[in-house]
Amino acid sequence: MPSLATLPFLATISRLLLRSLPFIGDPKVIGGPKAKAPNQSFPKGALIMRWSQYFLYTSREVPADAEVISHQLMSRAGMLRKHAAGIYSFLPFGLRSMSKMMGIVRRELDAVGCQELEMPVVQPAELWQESKRWRKYGKELLRVKDRHGRDFCLGPTHEEVVTDLVRRNVKSYRQLPLNLYQIQTKFRDEIRPRFGLMRGREFMMKDAYSFHADDTCMDDVYQAMHGAYSRIVEACGLDYIVVDADSGTIGGSSSHEFMVLADTGESAVIRCKASGYAANVEKAVTKLETPEAPASDVLEEVATPGLTTVEQVAKHLGVDPSQMVKTLIYEHDGGIVAVAIRGDREVNEVKLKNVLDAEWLRLADAEKVSRATNAPVGFAGPVGLSVDRLIADTTTQELKNFACGANKVDAHLTGVNWGRDAEVTEFADVLMVVEGDADVESGEPLETFRGIEVGHIFKLGTSYSEAMNCNFAAEEGPDKPMIMGCYGLGIGRTVAAAIEQNHDKDGIIWPLPLAPFQVLLSALNPAADDAVREVAERLYGDLETAGYEVLYDDREMSPGAKFKDADLIGLPLRVVVGSRSLSNGGVEFSLRRAPQEREIVAVGDIIERLGRALEELS
Repeated sequence: MPSLATLPFLATISRLLLRSLPFIGDPKVIGGPKAKAPNQSFPKGALIMRWSQYFLYTSREVPADAEVISHQLMSRAGMLRKHAAGIYSFLPFGLRSMSKMMGIVRRELDAVGCQELEMPVVQPAELWQESKRWRKYGKELLRVKDRHGRDFCLGPTHEEVVTDLVRRNVKSYRQLPLNLYQIQTKFRDEIRPRFGLMRGREFMMKDAYSFHADDTCMDDVYQAMHGAYSRIVEACGLDYIVVDADSGTIGGSSSHEFMVLADTGESAVIRCKASGYAANVEKAVTKLETPEAPASDVLEEVATPGLTTVEQVAKHLGVDPSQMVKTLIYEHDGGIVAVAIRGDREVNEVKLKNVLDAEWLRLADAEKVSRATNAPVGFAGPVGLSVDRLIADTTTQELKNFACGANKVDAHLTGVNWGRDAEVTEFADVLMVVEGDADVESGEPLETFRGIEVGHIFKLGTSYSEAMNCNFAAEEGPDKPMIMGCYGLGIGRTVAAAIEQNHDKDGIIWPLPLAPFQVLLSALNPAADDAVREVAERLYGDLETAGYEVLYDDREMSPGAKFKDADLIGLPLRVVVGSRSLSNGGVEFSLRRAPQEREIVAVGDIIERLGRALEELS
């Protein structure tokens, strides 16, 4: 306990520390200090919002590796800088937008009862070994050793750490449910980082984890988080859709992705407008009509010399590709598996990996194919295979008298039937759904579109709690494992997605909630025109006093260069002070979304005009 004499000193130190903290939430704080003379120095830690002293440097050049518009514009607008593949610094202008995003996330999660904490980036291997993910997670998990030779990893996610925290402290059903979240840096060693913040290695993410005594409680919280995520994306002003999704390396019984619609999105999404069904292509389902069976059920070998494609073989045999079965040989951590699918369709390897519960999966090499089929690659069929398992897609289950490879060079079989000629280990849905397939519920054609995954929520069940002995004393009966949920949302990715949806040929058009500043105040030739400089300086102070978030472009640059930069950085509201506007009775006001629609507003009326514009944009 400090003495009374030391308290004033501690209070002074606390005030200094608080003053130097970066902005992370309250928009009232953004405006910074009152206007000062251009050459006056700022005290250390002050929020400098004069462009001449702000760490904001734009560029006309598009980075060579910037494939998508958000990466191009974020680099050119001085939001981030690359240090290595998938690793960036967030500069002040970019971090302000990220902070806006974090503020929205905190508001909505706190409203549904989440509690914020912070967990370590560096995680001990023992926890991941307990959950059995130390090897299963794959090469994206960056493993390191400390000076004592102990194994650690840089956290790509925090299921293990949060489960360890809860099992140490929560013992009874009376302490449940519990929902904890953090906003923190993650690291995933992507094999091919690309698209800027869309597929980086180091990134900022919000991850939340809930713990429950029963499934009913889990469902209730899952729906509450679903609603919170919807409000977060809507608050950002984004066009989005929620889709059924694959749970991937996180695991769990079901999951949903929140997809921001964008032509440049890396995720393919299937949907039906008639029924409202939507799913990631990795998870999408359909129903296919079974084609009419060929007449003959006699098993017969037919020579097919030089024919290498399904279409060529089908034409030669006089059948439709849908009446054929093609067989692919895969290897995975559990052995060699053959996969049979209709000749006119493709295998969805994500579905197959889930069916096999495999840690990894790939097409077998030529040597393994030869051992499994006694033939080179390209002639496999389901009859007489030497494999650990034969998985057949469910759309082949009703096929009769079909044609397939004969496991012999330049030969195929006709009149093949399951059970009589080939024994299937399991029929399972491993089909890749494509545009035009029928929706299961409505029967209407499915359509595809591109999306950017910004959020993903999971029902984890008890997979982690059972593996790590995270149990609670039930109201009746023996102790039970906690039922868990997991909820991730990309902070930088959502900001990038907002730019993908909101830009034109000249630059960013910020949605108001994510804009680093609300207003760009530009003074044209202030050094040469005392009236322009004096009005701009007075407006800067008045706008900040009124609570507006203002970036003041006081730089000595040509008007054309300033206008180019204004379009590039894309702040929602623009006020230009120039000799021409002053001679016309005021300052020039415009919206970034309609830069050609300019109006002259009296200096004394500009604050009221900005207020009306903000209401219209909100």
